[in-house]
This record gives sequence, C-alpha cells and structure tokens, in this order.
Amino acid sequence: MPLLRFLIKLVPWVILVALGIFLWRTFNEYFNKPEKKEPEVVVNYNTILTSVEDLGRMELVRYNFKDVVEYEKNVSRWVPNSKIVLIVSGEAVGCVDFTKITQADIEFQGDSLVQVALPEPEICYYKIDHSKSKVFSKENTYFQDADLVQESYKYAEANVKKAALNSGILNQTKVNAEKVLKPILEEVTGRRVVLVPQRRIQSPQMPAKR
Repeated sequence: MPLLRFLIKLVPWVILVALGIFLWRTFNEYFNKPEKKEPEVVVNYNTILTSVEDLGRMELVRYNFKDVVEYEKNVSRWVPNSKIVLIVSGEAVGCVDFTKITQADIEFQGDSLVQVALPEPEICYYKIDHSKSKVFSKENTYFQDADLVQESYKYAEANVKKAALNSGILNQTKVNAEKVLKPILEEVTGRRVVLVPQRRIQSPQMPAKR
C-alpha cells in the first residue's frame, strides 16, 4: 500500500515533467528556426582567345570636340527634306606607331649622338561619345527616325576626323613626340638624341602589261 500511494503521488510530477519537455521542444523549434540555406549557384564558363595583337602605338595627343551637326537628306522632290540636328561630343587621338621602326632607323653617330627616324604621326582612332551626345531635333523623318539618326551619327563621326586633321592634330603629335620621347631616349642611351622623320624609298610601279 505505501508503494501504491507513492506511485499515485508521483504521477502528477511525471505528467508535469513530460509536459515541460513537450513545451520546451515546441518553443525551442519556434524561436530557433534553422537559418535559410542560400541556394548554391554553379557558373560554368569557357573563355576562348580569338586573337592576339601587338600594340606598339604611343598615344601622344587627344583632341576633344563639341559641335552641333545638322544632317539633311533629300528624300524626294515632292516632300520636304529630312533633317536631324545633333549635339555631338567626340574625340580624336594622335599617335606614333613604333612597330614601324626598324634597325635601319636607329643610327649611332660617334660616341655622343644617336639619330632615330620616327614614322609619320597618324590618327589612332576617332569616335563619338554617345553618352555625351544627343539628338536635338528631328524634322520630316517620315517614320525613318532610327535610320536617319544612325546615318547622322556616322556623318558626325567622319566629321570628327576631318575636324582633327584641320586642327593640326598630326603636327601636334609630332611636337609631342619630340617632347616626350627625346628625354626618355636620352636617359636610356646616355647620348644626345635627334629625331627625324622616316623616309622610305618606294619602288617604282611597273607599267601594266598590254
């Protein structure tokens, strides 16, 4: 009988402990949710080398241009001309191509002088900066806006090259080559350097066979 009474008294405590364990597990899972696992990302890529170019051009001057370009196109004698007005920002860069220098172009004269024949300066590239350019107005485009805008930008880009040449970019490139290259070459060689233009003797063209 004493054992039975003891077990009866123990039952509420067992129930209480079991309830406590149940509640602990329930709320523990609620408050301690597992962190969300980031989805795994797999990236596959294959880079293919398509070409290798030797770069031997030294950029020596950059001309920046800002212009208003009017492009007018005659569509038909029966309708008014199409017209696009652009506000254009462009640039042209003058350079010297060192890949054209050969051993024959470097001549040592005595112990204190070296003569280097440089290639003629050239325009490396010219382009329109589309981020700083915009279409100002369009007239009589006849639903050909995209084509006319593209044509007008091509015209404007060609005009950048023409403007650079007219502004003396090639002569300025030659002047800058003297300023930049001469001190470098004199430091390297320890001699006085004289820069002269290259002179290539072109072979006479043979008359066409009859």
